[in-house]
Amino acid sequence: MIVEILISLGVLVLLAVFVGKWYVSTQNELVDLDEKCKNALSQIEVQLNSRWDALLALAQSAGAYARHESETLIKTIQSRRSMEVRTAADVNEQQSAYVDVLGRLMAVKEAYPELRASGLFEKTMDSIGQYEDKVRMARMIYNDTVTRMNRYVRQWPSSIVASRQGFKQQEYLKIDDQQKKDMPKLFEE
Repeated sequence: MIVEILISLGVLVLLAVFVGKWYVSTQNELVDLDEKCKNALSQIEVQLNSRWDALLALAQSAGAYARHESETLIKTIQSRRSMEVRTAADVNEQQSAYVDVLGRLMAVKEAYPELRASGLFEKTMDSIGQYEDKVRMARMIYNDTVTRMNRYVRQWPSSIVASRQGFKQQEYLKIDDQQKKDMPKLFEE
């Protein structure tokens, strides 16, 4: 009788230890994924800011040819450059503004053929293309991390820990069809 009670108590203790370790491990994984999502969003912000800096340089190089357009674009870029990126919606808003400013810059380029021939303008255009690739890669990394986080938040049994600890699904970054249509071509084909 006492042996059976001790065995039952031992099994319960082992079960409690196992569940406790699983709970802590799952909570740590959720914290890790949450931090990776924040880090990936921060990396996007860095790349967006670099891209805005390149656009600013492009607008400044256009200034010698189109003073009024250049000044307006520089003010727009500087105001957008100072915006913080805290959510996927902020990234999408930055993307919309970027497409608008880039479109306006391409219109200036078309209006002033001598600007198109400028080596500085073309070199800056190349750097914008490179930053565009970096932003695209950072967005992919963010969405991959969000996928892992959202799985943990939604799948059983980790969803139990997620709901108790206040972890929520993260929002994916998306580019809508209108943004794809509005995106100007950087280089002639």
